[in-house]
Amino acid sequence: MYLTTEKKQELFTKHGKSEKDTGSTEGQIALFTFRINHLTEHLKNNKKDHSTRRALIILVGKRRSFLDYLKRKDIERYRAIIKELNLRK
Repeated sequence: MYLTTEKKQELFTKHGKSEKDTGSTEGQIALFTFRINHLTEHLKNNKKDHSTRRALIILVGKRRSFLDYLKRKDIERYRAIIKELNLRK
């Protein structure tokens, strides 16, 4: 399995407020980014896997929603997470 419990804890510790805080916006964005990167690599090898492609599109939309929410609420946190995860619009 590509996403172990230890990897999730590491993501939430690094980007969230703590490893127990799994609901923070930054933690969710980091988790979605990790999953998006994994699915993108999978699709490079399996071009005809349309169910994975659909899941990837859904994840990108969810991450975009979280980023838009963060941009509306706190622009500094938005800029920090964009820079930290190397995302750009």
